[in-house]
Amino acid sequence: MQKIRPGTLAALLLGSILTPSPLLAAPPGADTIRAAALTDTVAMDFTEGLTTEVGPRPAGTPQEARARDWTVAKLKSLGFANVRAEPYTMPVWLRGRDEARVTSPFPQNLVLAALGNSASTPEKGIEGEVAYFPTLADLEAAPEGSLTGKIAFVSHAMRPTQDGSSYGISGAARRQGPSIASKKGAIAIVIRSIGTDNHRQPHTGVQMWADGVKPIPAAALSVPDAEQLVRMVSRGQPVRLHLTLTSKMLKDQPSGNVIAEIPGSDPGAGIVVAACHLDSWDQGTGAIDDGAGCGIIAAAALQAAKAGPLRRTIRLLMAGAEEVGGNGGRAYFDAHGKEAHAMTMESDFGADRVWRVDFKLPQGHEALARRIAAGLAPLGVGASRLPAGGGSDIEPLVKAGVPVIDLQQDGTRYFDIHHTPDDTLDKIDPAQLRQNVAAWAVALFETANAPEKLGIN
Repeated sequence: MQKIRPGTLAALLLGSILTPSPLLAAPPGADTIRAAALTDTVAMDFTEGLTTEVGPRPAGTPQEARARDWTVAKLKSLGFANVRAEPYTMPVWLRGRDEARVTSPFPQNLVLAALGNSASTPEKGIEGEVAYFPTLADLEAAPEGSLTGKIAFVSHAMRPTQDGSSYGISGAARRQGPSIASKKGAIAIVIRSIGTDNHRQPHTGVQMWADGVKPIPAAALSVPDAEQLVRMVSRGQPVRLHLTLTSKMLKDQPSGNVIAEIPGSDPGAGIVVAACHLDSWDQGTGAIDDGAGCGIIAAAALQAAKAGPLRRTIRLLMAGAEEVGGNGGRAYFDAHGKEAHAMTMESDFGADRVWRVDFKLPQGHEALARRIAAGLAPLGVGASRLPAGGGSDIEPLVKAGVPVIDLQQDGTRYFDIHHTPDDTLDKIDPAQLRQNVAAWAVALFETANAPEKLGIN
């Protein structure tokens, strides 16, 4: 997951959650769908298999290719139709050695991870004096050329929020910091990990170089190591840091999406896209980001189909290369953007319970939103007044005007785990995973069978 959800900060404002009317009855079949989905085993089986038999799945690597092969076979075995991989090529960044050592005045090793697209140091590494900036704004305020020969260090403190809104604010240090540091003359940059844990495990993630900027080595320190470095700097003596961050870039490497469908009875009614991403970062096994999301949408689509005939086709989009910039979502749109899409949704925020639903529907479709909200209410899901924004893999569809529904998951602990070696299967709560499946099954069933005209009007 690397997309920042628009409008999430506003969700904390008073009155953002709507309470469904007590006179609004749940749609027929919702009770049956929820009951069946809350005993689901497919989502956990999918996630367990993907993370065990494939493991880490960095974009554009042989491991990601194995994930596509595994997923195609799995979806066929589950009974999906039109299952296939759709390939494309892309540049690929590969991690090498990630090492850091304070050489003076307090010699000791630090734990860090290179950020995606980091430049490589020489094999013997580089060394420089640390230039400390408590915030990204402080780095931006540094005079041009003031960091020549130095290693920039940006610290901050990301706090957990249920809606994940703190990621947008804190994440700027990762997304923009390396380019700013390079412009100021720095030979490298380290940042405090964009995470909410206190474990000695660094959070990696992608960053994109601004136009015309010279790439420099860039890495994230684990939160305890960043705090340690702040304490060293606070002693008032110059701190020197030795970095070894080896990496390489490869051109035109194969990646791809996996597509699968449950065909509907009315081809003219449009397609409902349920999306996730197959790729992951290399440090963990990609259980919460985003193996669980793929398990959820597969299981929910099957539960919706079991509840009765579907009017619209439900199409699974299990995208490749989301973590490094959303390549899979763009490739899908290039291939399928002209097809009639009725609705799109994405699961890419872990496996904890759905607590809120947001809508962005055509004008006059309030009845559909009310039906879905009524079906979700018994699961503890509230409907909000905020517009849905989607995620990276469906962003091109949303920008084109396709209606979107967001089933917002509880992100309170998500950034304890996100992009770290700790992203493993044991972090998934099976009961909360099943609640996700139930919420998704209700939303997919109602959307696939809605009598309203959906899509781009």
